Amino acid sequence: MQVVTVAVPRPLRRLFDYAAGDDGVPSAPGSRVRVPFGGAEVVGVVVGQAEGSEHDLKPIGEVLDETPLLTPDLIELANWLARYYHHPIGGAYATLLPKLARRGAPARATRALVWQPTVEAPPATLARAPAQRRALAMLIEHGGVDDADVAALGVPRRVLNALDGRGLVRGVPLDPTYCVVPGGIELTDEQRSAVAAIDASRGTAVVHLLQGVTGSGKTEVYMRAIERVLEAGQQALVLVPEIALTPQTTRRFRARFGAAATLHSGATDRQRFDAWIDCLSGRHRILIGTRSAVLAPFQNLGIIVVDEEHDPSYKQTEGLTYSARDVAVKRGQLLGIPVVLGSATPCLETLENVRRRRYGVLRLRERPGAAHLPRFSVLDVRGLALREGLAEPLLRRMDRHLAADGQVLVFVNRRGYAPVLVCGDCGWQALCAHCDARLTTHRWPGANGSVQALMVCHHCEERYRLPAACPDCGGERLRLVGVGTQRVEDALAERYPGVPLYRIDRDTTRRTDRLAADLDAIRAGGAAILVGTQMLAKGHHLPDVTLVAVVDADAGFLSADFRAPERTAQLIVQVAGRAGRAGRPGEVWIQTLDPDNGNLRALIDSGYEGFVRTERDIRRAVGMPPFGALAIVRAESRDEAGAVRVLEDVSMRMSPFAVQLAGPSPAFPTRRADRYRYQLLALSERRPELHRALAALTRSPPDAGRARWSIDVDPLGVF
Repeated sequence: MQVVTVAVPRPLRRLFDYAAGDDGVPSAPGSRVRVPFGGAEVVGVVVGQAEGSEHDLKPIGEVLDETPLLTPDLIELANWLARYYHHPIGGAYATLLPKLARRGAPARATRALVWQPTVEAPPATLARAPAQRRALAMLIEHGGVDDADVAALGVPRRVLNALDGRGLVRGVPLDPTYCVVPGGIELTDEQRSAVAAIDASRGTAVVHLLQGVTGSGKTEVYMRAIERVLEAGQQALVLVPEIALTPQTTRRFRARFGAAATLHSGATDRQRFDAWIDCLSGRHRILIGTRSAVLAPFQNLGIIVVDEEHDPSYKQTEGLTYSARDVAVKRGQLLGIPVVLGSATPCLETLENVRRRRYGVLRLRERPGAAHLPRFSVLDVRGLALREGLAEPLLRRMDRHLAADGQVLVFVNRRGYAPVLVCGDCGWQALCAHCDARLTTHRWPGANGSVQALMVCHHCEERYRLPAACPDCGGERLRLVGVGTQRVEDALAERYPGVPLYRIDRDTTRRTDRLAADLDAIRAGGAAILVGTQMLAKGHHLPDVTLVAVVDADAGFLSADFRAPERTAQLIVQVAGRAGRAGRPGEVWIQTLDPDNGNLRALIDSGYEGFVRTERDIRRAVGMPPFGALAIVRAESRDEAGAVRVLEDVSMRMSPFAVQLAGPSPAFPTRRADRYRYQLLALSERRPELHRALAALTRSPPDAGRARWSIDVDPLGVF
């Protein structure tokens, strides 16, 4: 009897054996099969074969793939993911597959369409169809957009069909033809050296950190290195941290190489599966995508690029909690290909790997051409009156830049209008009924000049009406405390009524075409004000920004989370990098109530490298990553005592190992969506010892009852 070992998509930490089908020919490893399991049929993945069995095995119901969907390196990667992240093996294999593949859909790609405009401008007949007008204007601007990018830009297919029916657009089957269009950019000596080093490492499992100041031309280095890979007949994978960055990156790559596929959650399930299959077949030679793209199959992958490698978006926070950056490095090892990690502000773990000579480093210290790095200034706001979070000296500085036809970027890393609603009489605060969290007030223009407002929980997204009076004491002195992007936007609109003002945060960019339109208007030049969150810090080229204002630098530097100062420093450097990117000089002003903070002073006086030296000493003293290995065991339950009880059991099971345990302690927020959340921190000087403790825990798990528990290896933070 031929035996087939299958990974089934269930939270079980083992594989299952089945008898081969009626034809007696077992499917190859990496193929999908439909098998009976627990009274139902599931789609699993074949991971091995054997001769005979002592047990009476159930037969495979159906072999779904003639050719394996998972390549040998992905099979090995799935096994590593299950071991390293201590995740059920079937769940690891299921994570690799797109949703349609997990459902058993045939592995046949449909041909995507490129939507091309047939007119040069939107006709007047679209005046009563604003959605169609916006979509057509976007297509005219880009000269055609494929199905995946149309979805990412937030244009519904029904809108395209309506335009097609009017004869204003046409859908042409996408036929990727790869070529190399000369970039026309003269490389600097540092860029040329970086490209040569990456090219020399082709065919070897080398990790390069490309550490370049903002605006130093890292993307051009990526593209020159990929040119060599394409010339050798291989494929390239480029990871970007945000969906919002995918269209602009894709446009640059398509302009240079003629074609590039995309893979991100903004696309439909069908589009994701199609791109996945076309990468496996070799039809697509360049794939640009967010976190999950690191798990895509390739016929002949030759290089992996991780842009903005420090970005927290690369960490999956639910299910299999993998880091796409770390998975990229592992995949490069398995395939024997180079991995390029690019950043102006690398994470401390990456820098420690450079220090230990596990990674090489390629530096870009200067911006090409006439562009120069901005000048930093710290504004001590102690004792100053603030106007919606903005000090008068900063506003006067904005006056000067706007008068000189410059653009001002105001960085406020909190969306909404105000984060707290409080009663001025009794101190009552508006809290979510389902989470231990304050409600953020959001406002937007209504009809006839009115203003509408709601309170929103940023954890469960529940919405509430604003009360007319305090629910506790009946008082009417309700006050909004703190500032978000909307409040700053309103204040600046009042002070500068004739200046174009753009707010860019998660609320305004739910439709990606709005973001693209705003960025194009900003790049057209002229005085303007940009107000936004960290979305503005990532990868956008804004040549006319001459002043960057950081409204509140204190919260991150003073946070109890050990990673918060690092993330804050990275954000400040990244957002500061939007200034002075063309020939005009730029400056950065940072408002603070703690101008003598050691981390802030190191950042201002010695740049990001100075901050890293200061922060590294702090981390080393307490044994936190990268000088110790950290994992968090989390438990959640509708019964608070039940969550605590599970972690107490976990603590007892891990105590025999050389692991420092802290907790159980409340997570933040402790209650989210009516479930109580607790966590246990496990820290060890030696990573193998931490993994031994976690492996023992999975072999002998706690009695969870109705609670849910999970393991997060290398967590983003401790709160």
